[in-house]
Amino acid sequence: MTSTASPTGPTSTAGSRLVPAGSPAQLADAVTTHTLLNCLVREVSAPERQVTVAQDHLLLRLPRRDTLLRVRLRRVSLIGAHRFTGPVQRHDGTRWAAVGWRELAEYVQEELELRTGVANEEFLDQVTDSRETIRTILHRRATATLPDDLYLASEQSLVFGHRFHPSPKSRTGDPQDWLNYGPETGTRFPLRHLAVRHHLVHEEGDLSRLDALHPPDREGYLALPVHPWQYRLLGSHPALRRAMAAGLIVDTGVTGPDFAPTASVRTLYQPDADTFLKFSLNVRLTNCVRKSAAYELSGAVALDGLLKPIFARIGRAHPGTALLSEPGYRSLAVDGDRDLLEGFGVIVRTGLREHLCPGVTPLLAAAVADEHPTSPAQVSRLLTRGNADALTWWDAYLGLLLPPVLTAYFEHGVVLEPHLQNVVVGVREDGMPAQMLFRDLEGTKLVPEHHREALAALPEEVSAPMAYDAERGWNRVAYCLLVNHTAEVLAALADTDPALEPALWGLVHDHLDTYSRGAGDPPRLRALLSGVPLPAKANLLLRWSRQSDRHAGYVPLPSPLGEDFPREVTR
Repeated sequence: MTSTASPTGPTSTAGSRLVPAGSPAQLADAVTTHTLLNCLVREVSAPERQVTVAQDHLLLRLPRRDTLLRVRLRRVSLIGAHRFTGPVQRHDGTRWAAVGWRELAEYVQEELELRTGVANEEFLDQVTDSRETIRTILHRRATATLPDDLYLASEQSLVFGHRFHPSPKSRTGDPQDWLNYGPETGTRFPLRHLAVRHHLVHEEGDLSRLDALHPPDREGYLALPVHPWQYRLLGSHPALRRAMAAGLIVDTGVTGPDFAPTASVRTLYQPDADTFLKFSLNVRLTNCVRKSAAYELSGAVALDGLLKPIFARIGRAHPGTALLSEPGYRSLAVDGDRDLLEGFGVIVRTGLREHLCPGVTPLLAAAVADEHPTSPAQVSRLLTRGNADALTWWDAYLGLLLPPVLTAYFEHGVVLEPHLQNVVVGVREDGMPAQMLFRDLEGTKLVPEHHREALAALPEEVSAPMAYDAERGWNRVAYCLLVNHTAEVLAALADTDPALEPALWGLVHDHLDTYSRGAGDPPRLRALLSGVPLPAKANLLLRWSRQSDRHAGYVPLPSPLGEDFPREVTR
């Protein structure tokens, strides 16, 4: 049962040190190699029909380098998201020779240069940095004190990151710069606080949760919490130092309760207060510098007000659904300096406790879907808690996940971003899914046809990034919901019994079909159910082009959702 003192339910030390077999360097090498291969298959070789399965190996060709590679298959995937084992090998004409992660990264670089006619001198460094981050994390986790709390364990368990990104754990700086602030080693830390004169505070919305965490202790000042890492990066900014020298901003030091970094790194959780704070970090994590733009700060508050009544209706229609609110933000307004406004912006996000039913434990969906069971949240471990089989568990999961996201889009013109790091799954003591909590308004968008008045009432710089046309919005929903989220949880379930995969996809089809019929058969859903390709975000090509996530394109994946697809369990 869920304790009244904690929103996160039962705790357990079982599995708290789960790390796959092998030395940190060996594991980092293997995961980096397989991740690069995932990207090559999805975005380069498969779209050009240069991939085939031959017995127990996957063969793929890099057409412009004229290089033939192979890897042993642990499991074949119906959408091409295969599981690999062992080294990648290159055919040398008469024999197969092993290829290390660095050599494979060089092949990718050469292939993409030939394909695009553009060089990217950052690419190899980013892959190298990601590999080193994984190695360092694995080394530290071997001796780290990891959280017993199951929710925090799930947030802090993502050792290997996104398996379809070429540098999933790339981070700016030396490991000593981020080890104390990254989630994967179970760290917690207090915040730095600035006391800021009222006229230098820029804020919108309800900041009561923020002030409850650290009430102002100086008359005429407000407290601004600052991520310690960000303070190290921005503490010497000239405009900030001038304001501090004038006594308008006072550094009151590192004080208050400890916060735990969540999977996003820059969003921190305070369990006792059941509050999240989303900070800016002038650090590149994976693909982007994680700094909240000024329009994103204002946009979060505007969206929060708009979405509250919409999600109240969605929650009534689909019990167990909730959206974590982002009621306000606070930052600095010093000499109109945008670097300080964006760099010190902190968004308040409400916690989990008010949404959780009794006896329900929240778990990060990305940990549930992890290819490697590095935490008790991974689906193979949830299945061992009770008597339900994988298909029963999956049927319950889909019934909670799919309808609210589709309702938000088709009925309310709201484009959610339900990828694995944006969804918290509530499970009962027996491991069965019971709730879906959605979070992070940064990627949430509005379809203008549904929200013209609301968008028109906002400044153009806020409303323009907040709006997606219907087609762009649908691609985002279909990718996040079906490829990033559904397909990855399904893959983890199929790992427990590969013969189940057709039936698992059959349940996805059935849930989508049931929703579609009840919603008047929207054309986009009927197309999906006819087997049109699924859109997969092209992370490799995006990173190669050095663009931000909002410029991401999509590549087509084979879809197992058509009516003629086999549904029976094959053994």
